[in-house]
Amino acid sequence: MAEKKYVAYVSTYTMGDKYGIKIFDVDINEGRLSEKGEVEITNSSYITLSHNRKYLYAITDFGVESFKILPDGALAHINVAAINGMRGCYLSTDYEDKFLFCAGYHDGKITVLRLNTETGAIGSISDELFHKGLGSIAERSFRPHISCVKMTRDNKYLCAADLGIDYVNVYRLDHERGTLRAVDIIRCDLESAPRHIKFSENGKFLYIISEMKNCIDVYSYHEEHNMPFFDLIQTIPTSDKYEAKGVAASALNLSQDGKYIIASTAGENSVSLFKINQENGELTRLFCLPISGEYPKDAALFPDNKHIVSLNHESNTMTFFTVDFDNNCIMMNGKEIKVKQANCIIFHEVE
Repeated sequence: MAEKKYVAYVSTYTMGDKYGIKIFDVDINEGRLSEKGEVEITNSSYITLSHNRKYLYAITDFGVESFKILPDGALAHINVAAINGMRGCYLSTDYEDKFLFCAGYHDGKITVLRLNTETGAIGSISDELFHKGLGSIAERSFRPHISCVKMTRDNKYLCAADLGIDYVNVYRLDHERGTLRAVDIIRCDLESAPRHIKFSENGKFLYIISEMKNCIDVYSYHEEHNMPFFDLIQTIPTSDKYEAKGVAASALNLSQDGKYIIASTAGENSVSLFKINQENGELTRLFCLPISGEYPKDAALFPDNKHIVSLNHESNTMTFFTVDFDNNCIMMNGKEIKVKQANCIIFHEVE
């Protein structure tokens, strides 16, 4: 059986550089990346792949852009579309790849755009709405800041994390009109700042990482009488220093096989790995260890779960580690790679 091949896409800001997406070849056995190419785009704060893995969507200063993924992992530009608001911070699609959702941190706005399922092109805006409310911290979290938008895996509800007002708002998606209707609110702890959300592989559990609380809240999810229900079942710290000042959770990612969750934390500059109980969704923390860089804005397991890469936004590096599951630790794996202001990383299997 032929060994699977992968590329990695890394989005970056473009201060003094016009290439906001870097493409790397992935050496699975060695747990390393080597530069393959780059794509011209301004200030790509986030990227996402369509669920059919044919297209890549990216945030840009001009709105959102679409790219076709070629067989070798290279990207071919399709089009750009405006979002009628300030630059977004997070993107995702529904599970049929009919709609693209853009989260607005600066203006507290969700933008829904139609997608052409035949070409991957981004179409017109089908809905846009603003969160309303006040937070509790005067300088940062005192007004809506939508930081993440994700569909439930049954493709019925959009969950929007807002770290400004400590809510995760839940909306029903009208699949014909492309519009959202509010149906529920997950009220997070005061001054917790929910930042990123992920659903388990089976769709039964929701994981919310909170920037200021430095914890992951685990919720069960089910639908009853055509309404969503979320019940808190566990809260687990991302770090032993989760109550310290200047420590802030920064990212949350699932392993490709759905068995692990990885979280990164700024301030103490660490990465934490959790094993997911496939029956009840609860997490067991395996380790929390330093990443040899400043501000790990994103971190991910390689597709085989044997290595970790950390994107260190402030130190302009990517650092690599080998995972030792027997001793629940990581070991530095080779030299760092210089990448200016990296924001997020996605692995993609190629032909």
